[in-house]
Amino acid sequence: MKDMKIALVTGANKGIGFEIAKQLAQAGATVLLGARDKARGQAAVDALTASGLAVEAVVIDLNDEMTIDAAAREISARYGRLDILVNNAGIVDPEDGPPTRARIAAVRRLMETNFLGAFCVTQAMLPLLRHSKAGRIVNLSTTLGSLSINGDPTSPYYEARLIGYNASKAALNMLTVQLAAELKGTSIAVNAVAPGYVKTDLTGGNGYMTPTEGARLPVQYALLDDSSVTGQFVAPEGPVAW
Repeated sequence: MKDMKIALVTGANKGIGFEIAKQLAQAGATVLLGARDKARGQAAVDALTASGLAVEAVVIDLNDEMTIDAAAREISARYGRLDILVNNAGIVDPEDGPPTRARIAAVRRLMETNFLGAFCVTQAMLPLLRHSKAGRIVNLSTTLGSLSINGDPTSPYYEARLIGYNASKAALNMLTVQLAAELKGTSIAVNAVAPGYVKTDLTGGNGYMTPTEGARLPVQYALLDDSSVTGQFVAPEGPVAW
C-alpha cells in the first residue's frame, strides 16, 4: 500500500472522469471515484472492479462542503495521504451565454461548481497531499478558459461566448497559477489540463475525441515523475496561453 498511489477523481461516475479513474487504476493506482450520487458512483465502481481494478466510491458533492470534509476525513483515516487529486467535476448551464444575455443565476451556479467547488476540494485535500512523496493536482480546464484565446479574433473559439463557463474555468486557471507558485519547492505539482473537445454529456455528445482519448492528457499529468513541471496550462496540441 505504501508504494501504491492513492488518487481522488471528482465527478468520475461518467464521461472523462470515469475514463481518468479507469486509466489511473490501470496504471496501478488505488482510485477513489468521487460522485455526488452514491448509487451512480457505486455503479461506476462496480463496472471497474469487475475488470479487476482497484477503485472505491466516495460521495463528494462540490456544492456541499460537508461531503467534501467527510471525504477528506475518510481518506485520512483509511490511507493517511493522497498522491493525486484530479479536479474533474464540472457543469455547463443552458442559461449561460454572452454577457448581455446570460442569466445571473446560471453564472453563479457555474462559478460555485466549476471554481469554488474545485477550490474547496483542493483546500480540503491539501493536508493529505502534503503527506505524499510526489503530490499531483490536475485541474480540468478548457481552452475556453484562456483570456488570450477569448481575446483573439483569429481563434476558432473566439465566438464561443459563454461568460459563466469561460469565466469559471479562467478562475480555475488562476487557482492553478497561484497554488503552483505557493507550493513551489514542495513535492506537489499543480497543472491545468484542457483535455480537448470530447464527446460527453457535458458537450451534448459533440466533439472530436472519445472520453478514452480525452482522459489521456490528464492522466499523463497526474502521473508525472519527480522531474515534473508545475504551473502549466496544456492541451493535446501543446501549451495554451493563459
